[in-house]
Amino acid sequence: MTTTAIQNIPTVKGANDAAAKAKLGQRSLGQDDFLRLMTAQLQYQDPFNPTDNGQMVAQMAQMSSLSGITEMSSTLKTLSARLAGSGASDAVSWIGKAVLTDSATATADTKGNVTGAVELDGDAAQVKVEIRDANGNLARAVSLGAQPTGMVDYQWDGKTEDGSAAGAGPYTISVAASDASGQVVKARNLAWAGVSSVMPNGGKPMLTLSDGQQVLADTVRKIA
Repeated sequence: MTTTAIQNIPTVKGANDAAAKAKLGQRSLGQDDFLRLMTAQLQYQDPFNPTDNGQMVAQMAQMSSLSGITEMSSTLKTLSARLAGSGASDAVSWIGKAVLTDSATATADTKGNVTGAVELDGDAAQVKVEIRDANGNLARAVSLGAQPTGMVDYQWDGKTEDGSAAGAGPYTISVAASDASGQVVKARNLAWAGVSSVMPNGGKPMLTLSDGQQVLADTVRKIA
């Protein structure tokens, strides 16, 4: 029996090297690349030493896993985009409403009242709010007494110590808080302002308020 010698048939390694060189400059291999490599491996395999079935099954499993990961990544990106769009749509519905945000500036409402809140990072034995007019003059100092960690609302009737109207503002509000031992407790003023417009900002809607300030939608504490 005569056996014909098989010559000049590229090895699997040669086929893989050729495919790899064709992909130089790419950062990763995709599903199509796996298919090309597998096809080349079958086409140029040694008929006297064919590819092991176990190896072939393992490669197919890897390809299936890659396909699943790719589809999952695409689904997550789509979901993320939809959630971002939903957040923007929700924020648009706030136009014309009042929101409570971190701000040291406040204006009086139509009744002359200034309503806001103080946010405390710890329990305080004494909380004091100072309200100053546009010239920096003290319009009123309000003591809120002892308050626990969290948010406490306050309202100023817009009148000075002598009972006269302080005007519409704008006012600058500062907060000072201390615990029972006299240590400073971190605190910030929160002010109400109307929402004039909403703009997209990388997935986090940006609100333009009636006082001209711009704040991210996720910094809003309350909506009214």
